[in-house]
Amino acid sequence: MNWFLHKLAMMFGAEPRRPEPAETTDASREMMKFKKLPDQVTLRKQRIAEEHEFPVVSRKWKYRRWASIIIINLLFVVSYWFDVQLVEGALTASRFVGFHMADPNSALQVMLAFKEVMINLVIGTVTVVLLWWIVGGRAFCSWVCPYHLLAEWAEMLHVKLAAIGYARDNPFHRGLRTILWLVFLALAFLTGYTVFEYVNPVGIVSRALIYGPTVALLWVIALLGIEVFYSRRFWCRYVCPIGLTYGITGAVAPVQVKYDLSKCLHEGECRKVCLVPHVLEITKMGYASDTFEFIGADCTRCGMCIDACPQNALDFTVRGLDKVL
Repeated sequence: MNWFLHKLAMMFGAEPRRPEPAETTDASREMMKFKKLPDQVTLRKQRIAEEHEFPVVSRKWKYRRWASIIIINLLFVVSYWFDVQLVEGALTASRFVGFHMADPNSALQVMLAFKEVMINLVIGTVTVVLLWWIVGGRAFCSWVCPYHLLAEWAEMLHVKLAAIGYARDNPFHRGLRTILWLVFLALAFLTGYTVFEYVNPVGIVSRALIYGPTVALLWVIALLGIEVFYSRRFWCRYVCPIGLTYGITGAVAPVQVKYDLSKCLHEGECRKVCLVPHVLEITKMGYASDTFEFIGADCTRCGMCIDACPQNALDFTVRGLDKVL
């Protein structure tokens, strides 16, 4: 339980750590001893060298996510411009074939701003929370959010520029996101305005796609500039409070990314591509508490680590069914 709570705490800014001896299983300790035998160390180094020399690149989950983001956001656009009335509104609040849907963070801010519990927002929030609990909590970030797609493209440019010295990745403390989450809620309550929505690139991009561009897109461009040149994935990693609300449900969601310690060579390819690499600290030598373990609550279920792992030590699974997706 302590190890589970620590992985949950990492979502709010706690630093990753090795599990205590009492938090590890006998099986995991025995496996780590086996992996540290001289012949196993030599074999692991040889396999890592071979993988680097003959890399196998998979983009299966990347292209599936991109298709999901584009299709879902196009549904809003088509519904509005062709008056289909399939999906009405934007990502912050909408109706899907008559069912109210509301982003939990946006709904909470609206109710704090108006000092009133609105039944439609409550219904919409419960619907959305149940939906994202089923598919994996922060999956919203990587499978629906239009800004995520823009930020991912910006990240690809950042990596290329950083390699030639034209960009840097300046880290911030991940606890900043939790502080800003509380600050924006307090501002909504004190001012009567949903202040966060004025700077939220998710809502800005969603509304721009549906209703047409506004001057607010300049703020989105500025954010992308920060992410390209100054801090890799700045908004998603250190600022955006939306992921916190979804991440809490993701901690106990049926769909999880499962880690198999026996297959892992610990070379760290998964952590290089991860949007939230702290959730993959368990892939480091000696950091796993069991031979099989679920990735932490802050995981966005993007699948990039699965694509990057040559040994298939990571995969999507349904909790309790042991079914690989």
